[in-house]
Amino acid sequence: MNRLRSFFWLVVLLSSPVVASIAADSAAPVKLMRTPEGGLQPQAIVDGRGALHLVYLKGDPKACDVFYVRRAAGRTNFSAPLRVNSEQGSAIAVGTIRGAQFALGRKGRVHVAWNGSGNKKSERGAPMLYARLNDAGDAFEPQRDMMTATMHLDGGGSVAADGVGNVYVIWHAAPVEGPKGEQNRGVFMVKSADDGKTFGEERKINPTATGACGCCGLKAYADARGRLSVLYRAASGGLDRDVTLLLSKDHGKTFQSKVLDQWRVPTCPMSSMALDSSASGSLLAMGETQGQVRWARVATETAESSAPQAPSGPGGRQKHLVMAEGGKGGRLQLTAWTEGTGWQKGGAVAWELVDLDAGTKTSGRANGVPVWGKVATVAEPDGSFTIYY
Repeated sequence: MNRLRSFFWLVVLLSSPVVASIAADSAAPVKLMRTPEGGLQPQAIVDGRGALHLVYLKGDPKACDVFYVRRAAGRTNFSAPLRVNSEQGSAIAVGTIRGAQFALGRKGRVHVAWNGSGNKKSERGAPMLYARLNDAGDAFEPQRDMMTATMHLDGGGSVAADGVGNVYVIWHAAPVEGPKGEQNRGVFMVKSADDGKTFGEERKINPTATGACGCCGLKAYADARGRLSVLYRAASGGLDRDVTLLLSKDHGKTFQSKVLDQWRVPTCPMSSMALDSSASGSLLAMGETQGQVRWARVATETAESSAPQAPSGPGGRQKHLVMAEGGKGGRLQLTAWTEGTGWQKGGAVAWELVDLDAGTKTSGRANGVPVWGKVATVAEPDGSFTIYY
């Protein structure tokens, strides 16, 4: 454990309440911080220059707003919040998995997508909304609904972007024309090749008839080489709700499908998904199975995947897994998730830090995740990690 120094930092941002209890079996370079303005469902990205970008929800959980802040490299304070949604109250925090997701595209442009709130529903259901940061970087352009040929949006949609101008907004829904029901839902995508200025028509991208678990979120990710991945929960046969990966090597033209983790369960678990690249270049695919958060490593060239792995300790009531790799050579791996959260119920944040070279682990747990809350984590440029909750 030469890499790990014995200290633990607890920092509270913007005078939020101190976390009530902390349990850690060893000290580790992990900082626990409340989301700015008491926000919900943070999403965080550190860019190649060390700047931290953060998106979160604030306001009435049934009809809230999306905000974006930025922290420059080497600084501790965030920028003034920018509201992302142009129509007030057009986002939703209820259910925890329908909130905003974002991606950084060419020249660092911020792209945000979110499920529209109930008070904006049309006869086809809630809209799948998108907005991007303007050219000046000082405001977001008016929000746009991406859905034209689909309806009954439910579980959270996602957005991905790469460095050459491609932007993808992805969700699962039912076609306007055709049979309904979970087993007939599909994963749909619209693509932009001009940094989100214009989008093509939506189309179904899952190549096999897997269905889609109605109240589970999905996650999209585009890597530096333009490969696009989408992680979602299928819903075929009434019981099969497998964590399934869609992988494209041709900028979203075609996809191959691969089951990463199987789960036979008759009801929707209302789970979220996460995707990120590892220091080795593989894909980290994160989900939940039988109340246990799990992840797999996927080789994006071959689509070969490892067996699902889980953090140490007992499972049960674990949700909303996120991961980050940092430290020297990216050989420190942090996993963070919520415990005990549920419908109208807050809970705790738990984490485990693994030194992949030494094979050692440190872990911790702290109360304080709010109702409809989940967590985000980033590897900081100085080698430490921050968990936002």
